[in-house]
Amino acid sequence: MISDARPWLLAPDGLVLTVRLTPKGGRDGIDGIERRADGRCVLKVRVRAPPTEGEANAALVQLLAKTLGVAPRAVRLVAGDTARIKRLHIIGAVNTIAATLETITCCGL
Repeated sequence: MISDARPWLLAPDGLVLTVRLTPKGGRDGIDGIERRADGRCVLKVRVRAPPTEGEANAALVQLLAKTLGVAPRAVRLVAGDTARIKRLHIIGAVNTIAATLETITCCGL
């Protein structure tokens, strides 16, 4: 884990999370934080679903919603629909969501 870098930014109604998604990853899970060559940090996530017809994106939304304790409708893909790097807006209790992210990126999932 990278101690001082986080792939999320707080917003008034939730947070914006940057993810590097690996479709057909063998399992659904969160693999921690990675610093990209350009200096940006991303949350590494893998899903079993293939990257066709939005299946991997849907699996990502479901996984994040379940992990963060929010409804799937509270997780919205805002950028990167067909790219590996994605940005999601997650609506909910900012402190609770951020604390959950801190826990899973610190200790694994």
